[in-house]
Amino acid sequence: MEGPEYEVNQPKILERLVRAELFEQVLQSRYLGSKRFSLEGNTSLIPLLDSILDAAGDLGGVDSMMAMSHRGRLNVMTHIACKAAHDVVAGFEDVDPRSVLGAGDVKYHVGATGIYTTSAGKKLNIHLVSNPSHLEAVDPVAMGRARAKQTRHGIGPGGQIDRSIATLNKVWAVVMHGDAAFAGQGIWAETLNLADLAAYTVGGTIHIIVNNLIGFTTRPAQEHSSRYASSIARRQSVPIFHVNAEDPDAVVRAGRLAAEYRAEFSSDVVIDLIGYRRHGHSEVDDPTITQPRLYERIKNHAQLWKIYAEQIGMDAAPVAEAVRKEYEEEQRKAGKLTKIPHLRKLPNYWSPYNYGKYNPTFEVDTGLTRERVAEITAGLVKAPPGFHVHPKIVKLLEQRGEMGQGRRPFDYGFAELLAYGSLVLEGNPVRLTGQDSQRGTFNQRHAVLVDTQTEQEYLPLAHLSPKQAFCEIYNSSLSEGACLGFEYGFSRDYPEGLVLWEAQFGDFVNGAQVIIDQFISASEDKWGLPTGVVLLLPHGYEGQGPEHSSARIERFMQLAAEGNMNICQPSTAAQYFHLLRRQARRLWRKPLVVFTPKSMLRHPDASSTIEEFERPRFLTLVPDNEVTDAHSILIASGKVAHELRAERRRRQDTDTAVFFLDQLYPLPKTEIAAAIDAHRNAREIVWVQEEPANMGALFYVLPRLERIAQAKNLKVRTVKRSASASPATGSAKAHELEQKTLLTLAFATTRNS
Repeated sequence: MEGPEYEVNQPKILERLVRAELFEQVLQSRYLGSKRFSLEGNTSLIPLLDSILDAAGDLGGVDSMMAMSHRGRLNVMTHIACKAAHDVVAGFEDVDPRSVLGAGDVKYHVGATGIYTTSAGKKLNIHLVSNPSHLEAVDPVAMGRARAKQTRHGIGPGGQIDRSIATLNKVWAVVMHGDAAFAGQGIWAETLNLADLAAYTVGGTIHIIVNNLIGFTTRPAQEHSSRYASSIARRQSVPIFHVNAEDPDAVVRAGRLAAEYRAEFSSDVVIDLIGYRRHGHSEVDDPTITQPRLYERIKNHAQLWKIYAEQIGMDAAPVAEAVRKEYEEEQRKAGKLTKIPHLRKLPNYWSPYNYGKYNPTFEVDTGLTRERVAEITAGLVKAPPGFHVHPKIVKLLEQRGEMGQGRRPFDYGFAELLAYGSLVLEGNPVRLTGQDSQRGTFNQRHAVLVDTQTEQEYLPLAHLSPKQAFCEIYNSSLSEGACLGFEYGFSRDYPEGLVLWEAQFGDFVNGAQVIIDQFISASEDKWGLPTGVVLLLPHGYEGQGPEHSSARIERFMQLAAEGNMNICQPSTAAQYFHLLRRQARRLWRKPLVVFTPKSMLRHPDASSTIEEFERPRFLTLVPDNEVTDAHSILIASGKVAHELRAERRRRQDTDTAVFFLDQLYPLPKTEIAAAIDAHRNAREIVWVQEEPANMGALFYVLPRLERIAQAKNLKVRTVKRSASASPATGSAKAHELEQKTLLTLAFATTRNS
């Protein structure tokens, strides 16, 4: 391409405009009253994508990761993802409803995969990411998936990853936005900031604003406080092209220029494709109610393909007639289908992994011999020659060396690093990001060492062996939604890896609730798309106030169903170690939510001996070996269970057992029942939690414990804080009083009643 002299293929542009327009018209005539979110008014999006993908193919492209909301999605599936039109149209027929009862999604949310052939005959793998109605929520997901695919292309021996421009140009991220969402959605602003951060860069994303100059019924003056919807992108040093969607030649040139700029400078590029919307928001809305003058003009405005045909002097009628007949035949084929086709296919690297229903045969041993622990420890506590380690960290590394030799109990921080080290040596990559995750919010991790003289960084986990898998541990931007969405996306294309996102405090996870609700908890059920992403959420009531206590266990328990995730709160360092290894080593991929400790990170009660790392597996329920025949059985999860055992020792109580419930979902009913059976004289089960009565796991656990207890003729009671609108008090003294009351009530046994 040489500036404005780049020649466009006008006959091809015309044919693509005809196809895009008539595809919508056939749907409109056949399925009147059905939502389809038509592309009419901005059909030049299709030749724009053609020009970008043609350039991508010329510049070494292999994959294109695409994301968009629902407007024009069916059109893009057909003409860019190259799915058979009758497969796409089948969604309107709603065949075989029993196959999707209680699951599935609407046709304009699902994803698609296909092969696109460029004008030069090159093949690109197209991945159109499934997306809910939360419009821009898909942006970081698409970027995370692009990053994962680039990593696959660039991975070398010893976990080294080539991130040269040539490698980055193999995977192209193209994200399409509505004008209202581009200007208004906060997660998009968070995602835009990720573009040039080392943890998240994908060598530039091409952003297309499919600008209808309206959002549902809202005019631009009511949507954004700037001249253009694209103005938010001015925070970055990136080019923004404003192009008239009714000038197809200019549109195609802009696409080519954007692609070449991205390839040359590894930069984001924004194309503001300014058109209009021919129908109401969803074809069943009447836009004349809110914009009567605008839609009077639109009604009398010619279709773009007719305008363009006249401009270039071509007779498009024969093309239009042939295309119309083709799509009518495709519609007839769709009507004959008996099952809704899948429009996406999992990549081959998913073939070794299981998802869906759990099978006990998926379990694997996760223990290590003490010799192996010592061997891995040696690499974890070593810095390069001449590297100036902070004096406090020198002492910490010495202590960790003693842990690895079995001379000192393991704390959570080192148990975690030991799990990561063992995994990368066994071939499972590890990627951890989060706010301050390199050091750890609670000064507990220190995965990355910092030279005190040069501030050079060193990650021991990346230098354990020349043949290891890669390990990445990054501090993230101050974002929850975009960063978690990115890691969810990365996990979708790296099932063999342990991909983790950590909240600075577990409470802050509510900033990513859309990603959790719409992707992590539901993507397998809605779209058949599994993930093994891990959420690390610090949780525990320690008098630090409402925003530093609760990771909102209750929200995750409410989302748990059909075995869609694992929700755990490991009670000891060794339990945490086994849990992390279980997530990566077993060939069953489900999201894992881990409520991690704060005060218990270094507490002796939660530390572990080296023998516990030799144990075969993670224990979903940790029974009580100190009391052999209890009258009262307390069941709790997390820090409060340690406090219960400490209170029992203080009281010199020999009649009360305390079980740690380390896996909240799926609830280990068999293990709970077996542990209760060991106490033949038990008369009651008590569920104890720190959280208020309307929070925590109470509502989920209680009815299930009651069923277990009923079969054994036991009473059940609960101990918890009173129901509250806020998770915790902001007074340290009030917290201490509440905590003492909790413990007192837990030991107020009913065995004499």
